[in-house]
Amino acid sequence: MPKSILITGCSSGIGYAAAVGLRNDGWRVFASCRQQRDCDRLKAEGFESPRIDYTDTASIRTGLGKVLEATGGTLDALFNNGAHGTPGAVEDLPTDALRAIFEANFFGWHELTRALMPVMRRQGHGRIIQCSSVLGFITLPWRGAYNATKFALEGLTDTMRIEMRDTDIHFVLIEPGPVTSKIRENSIPHFERWIDWQNAARRDDYEHKLRKRLYHSSGPDRFELPPEAVVDKLRHALTAPRPRPRYYVTTPTYIMGALRRILPTRALDWVLSRT
Repeated sequence: MPKSILITGCSSGIGYAAAVGLRNDGWRVFASCRQQRDCDRLKAEGFESPRIDYTDTASIRTGLGKVLEATGGTLDALFNNGAHGTPGAVEDLPTDALRAIFEANFFGWHELTRALMPVMRRQGHGRIIQCSSVLGFITLPWRGAYNATKFALEGLTDTMRIEMRDTDIHFVLIEPGPVTSKIRENSIPHFERWIDWQNAARRDDYEHKLRKRLYHSSGPDRFELPPEAVVDKLRHALTAPRPRPRYYVTTPTYIMGALRRILPTRALDWVLSRT
């Protein structure tokens, strides 16, 4: 029997690349999406595609239930992947905006993972792979909401890895830097919903900096890699007898990891404030 994996956020980007790559490797891939129309598109491509929306508890339970029904109650791996940003200065983020992004980027991940844990305990093995970010261990201005969810994810995952070290259930973080995706475009509705930039103390910064970057693509980042670069690290995390706790992806992630280790906090703040 082929090994099985549930991947979330498969409508595009990293999730879609992971679904295609692992299916080509012989995995039985359950490629979930937040919206039914994307699930239907993937089904037309031959995928099993349950709908899972991290902000919808019913869809998490129903989607996982369909996966387990199809496999006879087993699942070898979960790749938590879907997330979005809410750009804006922290002082302009309503608390409800933070609640909303934590539902999508953190609480839903925990809910799905926790629902799967009894299955992996019964079968005696499993791998939970979390798609974090370089912004899970360093911060950048205007990305406070996303930063907060990824920092929380890293803390929770590190804790679970320690708590489960006496089992054959492995918890792994993948930390990409700039990867080709739709995260910029997908963050625009959240910015427009939550950020009253025209009445903000930093209106000029919004008008001449953030909004230009948000609404107008300047082309690929200098160090940007395709999503398949993440899939390469995902393969290792899924198949290595002893997977690493963390996998860096892209040059900026390696650079920031090194700077975080060697620079004093204020010096690192100075560097990050100019990126």
